Amino acid sequence: MTKLTKRDFLQSSAALGTAVFMPAIARAQATVLRWGEMLPTTHPQVQMVERIARQVKEKTSGRVDIQAFPAGQLGSGKDMMEAVASGALTMTTDGAAALGSFLPQLSVVEAPYLWRDAAHMAKVAKAPVFSQMNAELEKKRGMRMVAVTYYGKRHLTTGSKPVKTAADVAGLKIRVPPVDTFRAMVEAWGGKATPVNFNELYLALSQGAVDGQENPLPTIHSAKLQEVQKHLILTGHIITPRLVIVNTDFWKGLKDADRAVLEAAIADGVTWQDAELASQESSLVATLKGAGMTVTEPDLESFSKPVLASLPKQFESKWGKGTWDALAAL
Repeated sequence: MTKLTKRDFLQSSAALGTAVFMPAIARAQATVLRWGEMLPTTHPQVQMVERIARQVKEKTSGRVDIQAFPAGQLGSGKDMMEAVASGALTMTTDGAAALGSFLPQLSVVEAPYLWRDAAHMAKVAKAPVFSQMNAELEKKRGMRMVAVTYYGKRHLTTGSKPVKTAADVAGLKIRVPPVDTFRAMVEAWGGKATPVNFNELYLALSQGAVDGQENPLPTIHSAKLQEVQKHLILTGHIITPRLVIVNTDFWKGLKDADRAVLEAAIADGVTWQDAELASQESSLVATLKGAGMTVTEPDLESFSKPVLASLPKQFESKWGKGTWDALAAL
């Protein structure tokens, strides 16, 4: 695993300017890809990156070298997306809602209660509206989405207060990513939405800066949030994709053969990651319960009803008229 501090990254980024990649003589003219991640090394998404790196290195005889930087080494998710847009970083993986800060309509792909299941969500990658969004993202920000991964069903956790209905969330400070749709969702439940970067979440929970948070089970477990949260509430409020994002100039500058190898490795890695994550989801409720969490199956309608009554209409101008309905009907 490559180690790089945020300071090192910012200094090297400044030196790179808008250069997307630089073949290094010391690496025998290897094309170096730097792939930043917010998640810890134990998460399947980071393990996916490592699998992709090994496959690409083998298939290109070392011509293409992917260096992984997990656990927020290079800053926040937004820092890394900005770096991909500028070309200082080659690739990252992040949620559709977070990427919505660069292309607002993309946040619909991670909207609460939109997808029926993981198979329904997976259809988005081939939807015309997704292709249109990708073209806009390339045009406006110099990035493209090259894969959609399954990140899991998001569930609520709290530190001390049991939650059985949305009414029990009233007044609780719930950590959300710095994304407007997530804030609106928690506010529809009556909670106090509190944006916190993921790499600061464990500390925020341990110190009581926030009362709870929401994430998929593999993320909760890999980040050891069970150590600082007592209650797991199986709300399943969002079926979350994460998007593999690459700098467009870098992507277009690759030799056709190397791009084909990278595409194939990403596809293989995503298939493995999605299956591994789904497998972990099936067993992690028992694991987290065994670690001391109290598991609650809440009144799901009390959570979905206020959100569906407000969010689609509230964000229609941002997502585009009819976009929600078109995706829901896939």
